[in-house]
Formats: sequence, structure tokens, C-alpha cells
Amino acid sequence: MTRTVLVPIDDSTDSREALEYALSRHAGDEIVAFHAKDPSNAYTYGGGEAAGIAHERIEERIEAETDDLLRAAETQASNHGVEISTATETGTPAETIVGYADEQGVDLVVIGSRGNTGAKRLLLGSVAERVVRRSPTPVTVVR
Repeated sequence: MTRTVLVPIDDSTDSREALEYALSRHAGDEIVAFHAKDPSNAYTYGGGEAAGIAHERIEERIEAETDDLLRAAETQASNHGVEISTATETGTPAETIVGYADEQGVDLVVIGSRGNTGAKRLLLGSVAERVVRRSPTPVTVVR
């Protein structure tokens, strides 16, 4: 029986390792690479630019980075000879991941132990910990 495996991704090494784990151990299942676009990270996109950076430019950057992440996940899967699907939603990462897993009837979540979530990245596995505590489905945490 084919299961649906959700792999939350960001630009962290742990995220790529989680996808690697899913691709090697669940290649026969439906794998969904999922990115939660965190609106609280928008302040980081101002960088060295003027403080009045246009909202549209921030959204463009977030979309471009999201597209890059999803393409990289597809390439990683392709290197294993596995076809995956991708999805993205906007919201606080842990809540968005858990909500998506619940709404889509996901069978398993495979998540990296630490990711890049703005200022929160300093807290060891804060998103992974919240997903483990709140997920309606089993969660595998990959270190």
C-alpha cells in the first residue's frame, strides 16, 4: 500500500538530509516536498537595501527562493530516480506543516532536526519539536 510521506524543506542541510532519508527509505511511496513560507521572515529580505523596500519585491524574493528550494528537491529526487510532488503554503512553519499533514491525510512526516527559520533557527529544533508534539500522524526526525 502506497503511503504519503511529507518532507518539510527549507535551505538547511538537515532539511536536505530528511529528503535524502525519505528518498532512500520511502521511494515506493508518494513523497511530497513541502515548504512553509514564514511571513515573519520578511524582515530579513531588506538586507542592505533601503528601509523602504517595496512589499512586492519582498514577495518576489520569497517566491524565487521557494521555487529554487522546490527545484532543488526535485533534482535531488531525480538523482535517486524518484518522482516527487511539491507543495507550499504561507504560515508559521510548525503550524502550517501540521495543518497540511492533517488536511491532506499524510501518513508520515519526515523532518530535519533543525532548519532555517529566521531568528528561531538558534533554538535547537524548535519547529521539529512542535511538529512532533502536534502532528496527527507519525513523525520521523532526521539528524
